[in-house]
Amino acid sequence: MRIHFVRNATMVIEIGADRVLVDPMLGPKGSLPPFALFRHRARRNPTVELPPNIESVLKSSTAGLITHCHLGFDSDHLDRAGTKLLAENTIPVYCNRLDEKRLRKRGLATIPLAQGKEHDFLGGKITPFAAQHGYGLMAKLMGPGVGYFLQMPKEPSLYISGDTVLTPVVKRVLEERKPDIAVLAAGSAQMDFGKPILMPMGEMLEFIGRSPGIVIANHLEALNHCPVTRDELRAAVAQAGFTAKTRVPKDGEVMVF
Repeated sequence: MRIHFVRNATMVIEIGADRVLVDPMLGPKGSLPPFALFRHRARRNPTVELPPNIESVLKSSTAGLITHCHLGFDSDHLDRAGTKLLAENTIPVYCNRLDEKRLRKRGLATIPLAQGKEHDFLGGKITPFAAQHGYGLMAKLMGPGVGYFLQMPKEPSLYISGDTVLTPVVKRVLEERKPDIAVLAAGSAQMDFGKPILMPMGEMLEFIGRSPGIVIANHLEALNHCPVTRDELRAAVAQAGFTAKTRVPKDGEVMVF
């Protein structure tokens, strides 16, 4: 398995002959509005450009995988450029069944998946699990989201946790499914009011500690409402003694497992 980390939550997972494009935010720097105006500097998003020489990797995609679509609006998990690539190339897009109608309206060839149910997926299996994007009312406003557990023949198992705080469901996946690789949305995103809508640092460290295998931290240094930097996360991980099991990739980096 090769994972091409692109930017924010976007990555391309090479599994045999397939290239799975996850949560494509592919627009240029500043193509989306700020996600926080007062709590953090009101910069337009994404705050960085796509890494160079990534176009051929994106165009090689044979399937799409969307964790959530923020009630159909352009977002950091599916923007206009990402939608265009998937639609124009008629790429099959696996998604939460609760997002199917919204994604079909955007012209995508969707394959809906039910939470907690195992589905066939590119010669292997995929199971969606609930993700909770924040706490209380904010979690409801952020729309339905899921993470995915992938089991592919002769490949390490992979848990993409999605945009979530540390819930009993997330803990159960880590403890019962025992993923070889777990992807953590690590930016500690915060809107202008309320609690973080992604795991704060303490929860991130608990997530890493509970993970039996390697943890890949994404969702860093690409959005104006995500205050945690790569260096801050590396320092906290080192202090907790988790450096050996944690990867904090640069934009454009390729990881081989």
